[in-house]
Amino acid sequence: MRTPFIAGNWKMNLNRQGAMTLAKGLAEALDSISNVEVAICPPAVYLSEVAVAISGTSIGLGAQNMYHVGEGAFTGEISPLMLRDLGCQFVILGHSERRQFFGETDATVNAKTQAALANSITPIVCVGETLEQREAGSTASVIEEQIRGSLAGLSADQGSRLVIAYEPVWAIGTGRTASPSQAEEVHSQIRQLLSSLFGSSVADLIRLQYGGSVKPENAAELMSQPNIDGALVGGASLKVDSFEGIIRAAG
Repeated sequence: MRTPFIAGNWKMNLNRQGAMTLAKGLAEALDSISNVEVAICPPAVYLSEVAVAISGTSIGLGAQNMYHVGEGAFTGEISPLMLRDLGCQFVILGHSERRQFFGETDATVNAKTQAALANSITPIVCVGETLEQREAGSTASVIEEQIRGSLAGLSADQGSRLVIAYEPVWAIGTGRTASPSQAEEVHSQIRQLLSSLFGSSVADLIRLQYGGSVKPENAAELMSQPNIDGALVGGASLKVDSFEGIIRAAG
């Protein structure tokens, strides 16, 4: 049985005070929840302070990105060693916004995924198609290319430590959400691909999140699907009540 996993991606939002207030509010609101794993991924500049705010709680800490090298002359980058030093347990990799605005490819996601695993950080590897790709009927081929490219060379043991987030690009921040059947269709495909890469026993362990305008109102129906094990939440993770509602819907 896979434990539901809800992660909040705060993206480039909030100031220092807002980040602290949100983290403390979530720590209080989620104190009684034990059957859902939860992580929050604040902007990098607030990671250390958010870590203090959630210390002693069951909320995990995640980063929104990292570089694949441990240290060196890479101005502006953040290494897996630095994230681990701050207490990060998770890192989001290959989000569509990173691919769209910062030129990330499956190859760079693969390098980062391998580095995260080597440093005992769980990667949340994001895949998803654009509206044009879905309308062209190429969703399956796009997802397969991203999965195979992003996870190339990983062993079954490494595969067992992954989280995969399916985020249709056309549903991110648009208010549009894939229907439960649409989301389940892709999640089922991803599960089959993971089985071909790592074996069915490992594939059955890997948690698959859905992301794309997830709200308390649609969370329960989405996560009732057999292959949807949680959510990677954007805008709704910036308010205690809406994020709490999604988490309770998963429990």
